[in-house]
Amino acid sequence: MKMSNWKERLLVKLLLVLLVLLVLLACHAGKKHAINCTTDVDPLPLSHEFSQPGDLLIGGVASQVFLVHETPSFEKQPTNVLIKEPLSETKNYQHILALAFAIKEINENSHLLPNITWGFLILNSYFNARMTNKAILSLLSTQRQFVPNYKCDILKNLIAVIGGLDSETSVNMATIIDNCKMPQLTYGSFSPLQDGGPQFSSLYQMVPKEVYQYMGVIRLLQYFSWKWIGVLAVDNERGERFLRTIVPLMSKEFICSAFTLRLPKLTYLDDLTDSILRQAVTFRVVLDDKVRVCFVYSEHPSSFVLRLLLFLVPMISYPPLHKVWIATSQWDFESMSFQRMWDIESFHGSLSFAVHSKQLPRFQIFLRAIKPSWAKGDGFIQNFWEQAFSCSLTVSNIHGDSKNICTGEEKLETLPGILFEMDMTGHSYNVYNAVCAVAHALKIMHRPRSNHRQLTQGEQKVVQNVQSWQLHRFLRNITFNNSAGDTVHFNENGELKTGFDVTNWVTFPNGSFIRKRVGRLEPWAPSGKELTIHDKKITWHRTFNQVVPLSICNDNCHPGYSRRKKEKEKFCCYDCVPCPEGMISAKKDMDSCIKCPQDHYSSLHRDYCVPKVIIFLSYEEPLGTLLATLAISFFLVTVLVLGIFVKHRKSPIVKANNRSLTYILLIALAHCFLSSLLFIGQPGKVTCLLRQMTFGVIFSVAISSVLAKTLTVILAFMSAKPGSRMRPLVGKKLAWSVVLSCSLVQVGICVLWLKISPPFPAMDMRSVNENITLECNEGSAVLFYLVLGYMGFLATVSLIVAFLARKLPDSFNEAKFITFSMLLFCSVWLSFIPAYMSTKGKSTVAVEIFSILVSAAGLLACIFSPKCYIIVLRPELNNRGLLINRNK
Repeated sequence: MKMSNWKERLLVKLLLVLLVLLVLLACHAGKKHAINCTTDVDPLPLSHEFSQPGDLLIGGVASQVFLVHETPSFEKQPTNVLIKEPLSETKNYQHILALAFAIKEINENSHLLPNITWGFLILNSYFNARMTNKAILSLLSTQRQFVPNYKCDILKNLIAVIGGLDSETSVNMATIIDNCKMPQLTYGSFSPLQDGGPQFSSLYQMVPKEVYQYMGVIRLLQYFSWKWIGVLAVDNERGERFLRTIVPLMSKEFICSAFTLRLPKLTYLDDLTDSILRQAVTFRVVLDDKVRVCFVYSEHPSSFVLRLLLFLVPMISYPPLHKVWIATSQWDFESMSFQRMWDIESFHGSLSFAVHSKQLPRFQIFLRAIKPSWAKGDGFIQNFWEQAFSCSLTVSNIHGDSKNICTGEEKLETLPGILFEMDMTGHSYNVYNAVCAVAHALKIMHRPRSNHRQLTQGEQKVVQNVQSWQLHRFLRNITFNNSAGDTVHFNENGELKTGFDVTNWVTFPNGSFIRKRVGRLEPWAPSGKELTIHDKKITWHRTFNQVVPLSICNDNCHPGYSRRKKEKEKFCCYDCVPCPEGMISAKKDMDSCIKCPQDHYSSLHRDYCVPKVIIFLSYEEPLGTLLATLAISFFLVTVLVLGIFVKHRKSPIVKANNRSLTYILLIALAHCFLSSLLFIGQPGKVTCLLRQMTFGVIFSVAISSVLAKTLTVILAFMSAKPGSRMRPLVGKKLAWSVVLSCSLVQVGICVLWLKISPPFPAMDMRSVNENITLECNEGSAVLFYLVLGYMGFLATVSLIVAFLARKLPDSFNEAKFITFSMLLFCSVWLSFIPAYMSTKGKSTVAVEIFSILVSAAGLLACIFSPKCYIIVLRPELNNRGLLINRNK
């Protein structure tokens, strides 16, 4: 019972609470809902901003002031441990002035939305992601107050934001701005922090993507044949992405990185000091004399840290560093005030890429009017002015003699270039074009029907209430000419379609410098023609004596040599190997020698191919003339001998050994001498067919005649014995049968040769290196050697038979003379084979002609000279009786 009462009392209480809540809800149901978007506590105040009111506002995030902090101990607020005063990168103040100048020009231009006043709000990023996010939140908040985890009303007249200078700042901005669909125009380089990172639909880049500059650097290295390169990048994720991109690109074009040096990133003061001291030791790799070109990924803070390292080089006893520094478009001599006295001589002759820019007609006039009090809303100028001119605008900030009081009349043009430039820099030009692009897009969006009338009050109100997301369609398709005459146009990816200037930096001892345009990079040009360089305009570092420096692992391999990779070395390090015979290298540093065409040969130094000279054994050259003269002379001698024998045909010595065989032998020898003439002169189809076969058949006839004469002697002696059965064989028929049968066998071999594979004219391009020899290809080498072999067989048989018959008691025995002649003949042709195989070109033909002449002359001399001696000089001995008595 008590339990039941307790439950009823609890139920009543719950009903009463619910009733009270319903009453309160009814009381407030008709009231307007309001939320306070402000707070009085801002742990991260932004102390640097520049604002100018207007009907329309352009937001800006600049990178000029840098805060130096100690390493946090997490015991107090980080903002309370600032080291001294904020440091100003004074050169970057021009970016802010460029935006203000662009707004001033727009407001003074009666053709761009007249009666509409433009303003701007510029905040500082402090080169810090946390402060960049804070600046963007402040830009997008109505009250510009820090309200974490809550989205307050966006400024109704803020239509676009310009920034930032580096990729990290731009990405941090885009991450927030892209949610609001507000146009963001970056004036520095942009690349996502990760490969395949987020694509921001509201982002417009005034600088084409970095990969185009990498391609430009590769073309630059190729143009000057720089193969051994040092690569420097900041030690963060962006530097890692850069190395992962550029090193493979270099390797693809046969360019090696001699070293990759990671520059310490800017963090807290203690950490930065320790990093730079450690880096000074590893910086020794840059001292390599072979590496005369270094490519620096120059996005902030690379240039600052590199200058700091070069400043420390003399203090650690390192020799002076003279290199050709190559940098991307972010490169600039951004100097703090304390760096004004630092020498920049090491950068003399450096090369960098810069977004194409022109000088605006009235910008320098605008700069000359800048004073500390030139604009009430400029929160940057005090810090800039004091650090640029080393003075103080307020007396309270002067401590001892460390600073002078600023007069306010200091001139910007007196500052050295490392602190401030009067010429508009590439980044400032991008800021100016970004502002103009927004203005022209808005003009196109609300173009009046008549170009000559001004906006009505209602139209002005419409323009003032325009939504920033509505500008995208017009920005992506915009095309206009700025006041310098350059065309501004974005491609389909929201990147400014423009090229890069190649800039040569010429420095001076007083800290000033000039930029010389020495080339042009057009990323959209045909492959291989993207880069144009005027190398004669380039000023190199003084140590190079105006000669293009070499940056290679080892000396170039000159023409005539090829490269051979060194073991355990990068492919840019190699040995130079001479090209073999028949191959050349016409250029320096060729990977391999190339073979000359068959009708060419390599020069002495193997650096070019020389056309081969066509040669053959001609009558005009001395050797041909000599051989032809010998052949004709021997022919005439043979004819003379034949004439003598015909004249004395009835004499005993002529009749002694078969007069008919003697005539056949002399006629064959005469034709042997004449056949050698077929080997002289340019080979033709007919001469190639006749050459070897004529020689083979005629020599076979000659040797067959010699064999027949020897057999006749033997048979005559044998038939002289009583009861000999050889008597019927002795006679002319046997001699003719031997000559005819032996010759017909050679004729049969030659006919078979003609049928199977006849000789033909050919060109021998390999035997003699410098010449093309016109020759007769024998067709079938087997049949050629068969012809020679058969001749050798006949000669051997004749030699053996003659040798056996040399001592026969015959008064008219020729066997002894035939033995000598056959011995000579066999010796000549046995020597011919190795000589023929070892000689090349026309010498081969000369060897064969010489063998023909010597062997035929040997037959002529050994067989006929003794008989001619008796017939001509000792006719009294040409008597049968005397000859018989001499041999008894």
